[in-house]
Amino acid sequence: MAGKSAGDPRCRVQAAGLSTRTAAPILGGMKPTAVDEFLQLLRFPSISTSPEHRGAVAECGRWLTAKLAGMGLDAELHPTEGHPIVVARNRHQPGRRTVLIYGHYDVQPVDPVELWESPPFEPRITGDIVFARGATDNKGQIFAHVCGVEETLQRAGDLPVNLIFLIEGEEEVGSSNLEPFLQKHREALRCDVIAVSDTGMVAPGVPTLTYGLRGVAALEVRVHGPSTDLHSGIFGGAVANPLTALSRLVAGLHDDAGRVLIPGFYDAVTPLAPWEREAWGRLPIGDADMQQLTGVPALFGEAGYTSLERVWGRPTAEVNGIGGGFQGKGTKTVIGREGFAKLTFRLVPEQKPEAILEAARADLLRRAPAGVRVEVELGHYGEPYLTDPHSADGQAAQRALEKTFGRKTALIREGGSIPIINTFSRVLGADTLLLGLALPDCRAHAPNENFPLANFEAGIRLNQALLEELARGKA
Repeated sequence: MAGKSAGDPRCRVQAAGLSTRTAAPILGGMKPTAVDEFLQLLRFPSISTSPEHRGAVAECGRWLTAKLAGMGLDAELHPTEGHPIVVARNRHQPGRRTVLIYGHYDVQPVDPVELWESPPFEPRITGDIVFARGATDNKGQIFAHVCGVEETLQRAGDLPVNLIFLIEGEEEVGSSNLEPFLQKHREALRCDVIAVSDTGMVAPGVPTLTYGLRGVAALEVRVHGPSTDLHSGIFGGAVANPLTALSRLVAGLHDDAGRVLIPGFYDAVTPLAPWEREAWGRLPIGDADMQQLTGVPALFGEAGYTSLERVWGRPTAEVNGIGGGFQGKGTKTVIGREGFAKLTFRLVPEQKPEAILEAARADLLRRAPAGVRVEVELGHYGEPYLTDPHSADGQAAQRALEKTFGRKTALIREGGSIPIINTFSRVLGADTLLLGLALPDCRAHAPNENFPLANFEAGIRLNQALLEELARGKA
């Protein structure tokens, strides 16, 4: 999921009110069985990165397949070299548009588990909020679409479009088996447009259409020095310290104002359009909200841009981890033999991940100090994504959002990355509509992940409005 964060008081766990079912006013028009089944789905510890949970991931996929088949869809669980992919469809009819709805049923690990205020796979409802791993990312959002389709089928006996559900079990580990699956089943998965709810809303109750995502590129740099740790008294001053060298390399990635110093880093960056900056400036969130949300003493970043503009529309270089030498309590007077740093770059449209990685590697090797050996290992990457929110389908999505929430749609980009979105465009030739239901602080990837039942219910209505609006386009 893109744009994942933690820390907003409105989503924090309250002390009381533990239950597995909410009162009728919270449910609104939802059937109680929808909530019950949502909680069942959340109980599967479908952690895709964990070998010991492989069986639970497969079991979750089987549960979803049975659910979709029980709704009257043609549903099948497809094995892959990793975790299985669920595909379901209604009876396709000529002359109707084909809509593919994508989501994922795998979840992140729960560490640090001691910070959870209730067991992560024993979902509970406090007030109108469901707390569990996967509640927002992505089980709540995708299951709202499932329930929306189910209600339409029960009420009307058919859907206004040819529908394909594609729900995978490897999004949290990079979707490595999804592209080969798309290539193999390209014709069966042909569609006019793709809908994804794995993004967020700018604020509670504000319908949000995301039309751009930043790309991502990762690397690890290691600085090697002596063949073993050395006594810092006996050898200090005679050899280069790898940790000092690493610190200089990392510090040299930015200037004092936060601008990335890698040569050529900004060459392909497309400036933000004036309408984007104007629209984002009108949103009900700003720098003060960002500071409060993150809990930092002051915001920091590239000069000349607001915090939203930096996060949504500007590229970055970030240090995700750094280490080496003695890490225990107290003091140990050593010169560590090596140090490492893990870096990722968030990229904007027109930046090519491969080119950025090569430029970063060349820069790190060029700046390597004497007396150490620098090694750079390139990691995973994904392309940035940008589509036109004013296209016919973009306008259809905005109408559906406004019908659901009763307010004008916020048009945004997001700072996170969903690399598979570009794969959909390349392999299936279809654009993707990103209609988020996650609040700005749903704690996705963090302890106490949560999803409001109000958003779950809104997602059911959004699915129904979206399929109706998309059905009016040209097949």
